[in-house]
Amino acid sequence: MKHYDVIILGAGASGLMCAAQLRQNSSLSIAIIEGNNRPALKLKASGGGKCNLTNVEVDETHFLGDERLVLSALSTFSQKKLLDYFKAGGLRPVIRKERYYFCPKSSDEVISILLGKAAGTDLLLGHKILSVEGKNPFVVTTDKGKFQACRVVVATGGASYKELGASDIGLKIAQHYDIKTIPFSPALVGLTLQPKEFWMKELSGISFPARIHVAGKTLDEDLLFAHKGISGLVVLSASLYWHRGEIVIDFLPDFELNTLKYEKKSVSTAIPLPKRFMKAFLEAVGLEDKACNRLDSQDWEKLIRIRQYAMAPSGTFGFSKAEACRGGVACEEIDPLTMESTKIKGLYFIGETVDVTGELGGYNFQWAFSSAVVCSISVML
Repeated sequence: MKHYDVIILGAGASGLMCAAQLRQNSSLSIAIIEGNNRPALKLKASGGGKCNLTNVEVDETHFLGDERLVLSALSTFSQKKLLDYFKAGGLRPVIRKERYYFCPKSSDEVISILLGKAAGTDLLLGHKILSVEGKNPFVVTTDKGKFQACRVVVATGGASYKELGASDIGLKIAQHYDIKTIPFSPALVGLTLQPKEFWMKELSGISFPARIHVAGKTLDEDLLFAHKGISGLVVLSASLYWHRGEIVIDFLPDFELNTLKYEKKSVSTAIPLPKRFMKAFLEAVGLEDKACNRLDSQDWEKLIRIRQYAMAPSGTFGFSKAEACRGGVACEEIDPLTMESTKIKGLYFIGETVDVTGELGGYNFQWAFSSAVVCSISVML
């Protein structure tokens, strides 16, 4: 049975960053054990193959999870430090929509930098992780053998993207040690509709900027109507905070409806939204498509719903369509200064394995990289 100083479970964004930091700053013997035959498959596929690394605006308000844990990670390895790190490796991220940092060519640029900095690590690919047992040393069992280490970093990710090898093995490892976990559930995912909102299904393919209010959060981005329900960047981020109950959609952010009171054009023509949407919306709220200056007080009560359309989704599109997961190892089980289990010395949890999830827009990779750096510093002490 081969012995290492550190075994990292998972060769995704957090696992590779942890290995890269350890290789660059220590002489520890390290192995990364990965179930897939190639590393970083999710990272490679993300952002349409161009990896949304981080966001222009990064702080704890964009994450669902323990604030102390998130703040510790972001203060240790901030957005600026992340960008500087990859720039030093030759990457020149580009900004899209004035807020999202992407690779200029492909996700392979990030993967190449991380693998280069982690060179010298034993990268054990195609090893399905079965269990972790014992402590000091831990014994990691895979379908191809057993390995020992005094420290184990669990970076196995969440349950979304099963076609890329995702699993809940990280939670099973935690549960074996009586560490509290929250079951994974789909996040950053489209929302399905109740029957009274089925009119939206007829609008599949239409997209425009919208604002959603959910659980005290206000989110702005594009909304996309889909065959199954509603999607688009604003809905995906909203799904992170929605569990059940209503969300409120503003289909016309920052537009003053009062400016239409003397307008002679019909409502569907005067309002700057796709006409097919307008026709469907007016029918759904029971408002005749007539000249704006002919609307009475009851008509205006119906029209104002375009700025505050309350609806209760019936559910989500599920794991197969989810960009990430809620759930993971409970935050209170992890030391925010080290990412180490508060119960089991030498056992660490990072990235999406932890019950911290960011909004859409690079936040989850920021968390993956930042939590990995916090962990690596502790492992080297």
